[in-house]
Amino acid sequence: MGTRGWALLFVLCGTIFLEGIDVAMMAVAIPAIRSDLGLATDTAAWVMSGYVLGYAGFTLLGGRAADLLGRRRMFLLWLGVFLAFSGLGGLATEGWMLVVARFVTGVAAAFMTPAALSLITTSYAEGPRRNKALLVFAGTGAAGFSLGLVIGGLLTQLGWRWVFFAPVLLAAALLVAAVRLVPRQDGPPARRRGFDLPGVITAAGAMLLAAYTVVRLEHGLHDWPLTLVSGLAALVLAGAFVVVERRCPDPLVRLGILRQGPVVRADLGALLFLGAFFGFQFIVTLYLQELRDWSPLQTAVALIVMGVDAVLAPTLTPKLVARFGNAQVIVGGFVLAVIAYGLFLPVGMDWSYAAMFPTLFLSGLAFALAYGPLTIAATDGVTGSEQGLAGGLLTTATQFGSAIGIAAVTAGYGLASTGSGPEATLSAFRVALIVPVALVVLGALISLVSAREARRAVRRASQVSSVSASHTSANPAQRSGGISSWK
Repeated sequence: MGTRGWALLFVLCGTIFLEGIDVAMMAVAIPAIRSDLGLATDTAAWVMSGYVLGYAGFTLLGGRAADLLGRRRMFLLWLGVFLAFSGLGGLATEGWMLVVARFVTGVAAAFMTPAALSLITTSYAEGPRRNKALLVFAGTGAAGFSLGLVIGGLLTQLGWRWVFFAPVLLAAALLVAAVRLVPRQDGPPARRRGFDLPGVITAAGAMLLAAYTVVRLEHGLHDWPLTLVSGLAALVLAGAFVVVERRCPDPLVRLGILRQGPVVRADLGALLFLGAFFGFQFIVTLYLQELRDWSPLQTAVALIVMGVDAVLAPTLTPKLVARFGNAQVIVGGFVLAVIAYGLFLPVGMDWSYAAMFPTLFLSGLAFALAYGPLTIAATDGVTGSEQGLAGGLLTTATQFGSAIGIAAVTAGYGLASTGSGPEATLSAFRVALIVPVALVVLGALISLVSAREARRAVRRASQVSSVSASHTSANPAQRSGGISSWK
């Protein structure tokens, strides 16, 4: 790709690394933040959930804004917002300040990440070069999360405020480099007649309420009427959004993209895969810390093997994709994930790390095989003017997937917690571990459909090519460049 091409990719991947490391460090630092500021349990939970709410609620809008308002402009602007509010979070003295800072940081990530993804898909030619860039992008994000667990543990020892200030330093370096390296692209198309404000309002409202509903499920069902109302309101606004977009001459989201089977299946696959991955990681963290009394740093070091995909995604996966195609590699990733999570179902009270290692390693390998190719499939064949939208749909799917996965394992654990004592707790963990297995089994079935469609497409293309070659060889006029037979 050349020196400048790699430098640009380094900057764009730096943002997904920043996003991953930020989330992971915050997860490790929450107990120390709660203790230092004297936060109530629900306030501490909303420090994490506020980020998810902002991210999932605005990702679709963020992706389309990159298409309509300029990818470079959105990328630089929201990277700056991410930097500013991460710093403000480190200066917070009250719980509500942290919640607001995390919410706005999540909104910034919702605009920044799809813009970075669409910059990759529009800056690198479709084919092996773009595939390589996307696989590096996917691996970098996972590396950020895995390394963030360890770095977060170390920084928390120095003081939890460094968990906020460290991303500021990284974001500042990326912003300086991005100003020079991110190419200037053409502005919004001249044919746009206006901005779809009703579409913006209904889309943002529906996504925010949907994210809020999922977050409330994660926090329990003690106030289920409000959860039910927010879910119904999200559905009503989603229906209103569809009506608005059908009638708008220049819609925020062209609904036809949702009729592209490969794109929709890739988004669903990403939702299920990320839901299983983060749900499994969440429940294993609880198992190690609450049942086995491991420290946060011990837990982070134990789980770092799951970050093996950071090495394999840009090295092994491109070769497999070139040899077998996206669809087949995605199926392989889901099958490995089913095996990995299934091996952990009979987890015992005193399992050694050696007994856990196969699951941890295989889950990281499965991530390397599935997530990058899912990213490629979710943006493949989409026009350049809608790459931001495609990136927004994918990022929305991954954010909702991670939130749904954590909420589902939390609900499963809560329902199964019918007694007290270590054995009852272990039994509840085992029930919760069924959720990731179920999610990847469903994802494997969807990926098999995509693999079958891909094989059919290859056969059809081969048949057309054979017929064309036969027809050309039988027609002297075509061989000599004469008038074609159909004319």
